[in-house]
Amino acid sequence: MGKGLTAVTKNTRWADTDLFVVRRSRLHGKGAFAARRIRKGRRIIEYIGERISHEEADRRYAPDGKGPYHTFLFTVDKHTVIDAAVGGNKARFINHSCDPNCEAVEEDGRIFIEAIKNIQPGVELTYDYGFETDEPITEEDRRMYPCRCGAPNCRGTILKYKPRRRRSRKKTRRKQKSKR
Repeated sequence: MGKGLTAVTKNTRWADTDLFVVRRSRLHGKGAFAARRIRKGRRIIEYIGERISHEEADRRYAPDGKGPYHTFLFTVDKHTVIDAAVGGNKARFINHSCDPNCEAVEEDGRIFIEAIKNIQPGVELTYDYGFETDEPITEEDRRMYPCRCGAPNCRGTILKYKPRRRRSRKKTRRKQKSKR
């Protein structure tokens, strides 16, 4: 393997360790910053940690309502969540932005962070966390899930409002007719 490229069989960890460093971020706590140029399309790191159920994640990190919600959780599917606070790597320090330069890609139940833009040295790596909610976002939500990315298109929160899709009346009527 090339310099800095690491593939470890334990927990199936994968990362190009020379691509970024972790240091203090203006966005939130610690952040990941490009140590050298990263080209668009480059796989940067796998998001790893303990694989747990949604119920266990809720038990561990129930919001207390006192301040901004903060965890290192990443939802893989309807059964699995990765908790990077337990056995995680430095991928957990990649912060949210409404105008990201990376994206999370799910592949066979694994999560990888890949560049969606060319990223210059010193630039913070970010992806849109995309915490989806089917309820309109309230001021309380904005307080609990703030975004400080400062992008022109900043939503002010890491939440994304995605209303539930309603079935059209035509489809509903067809289903009722077919039951007769």
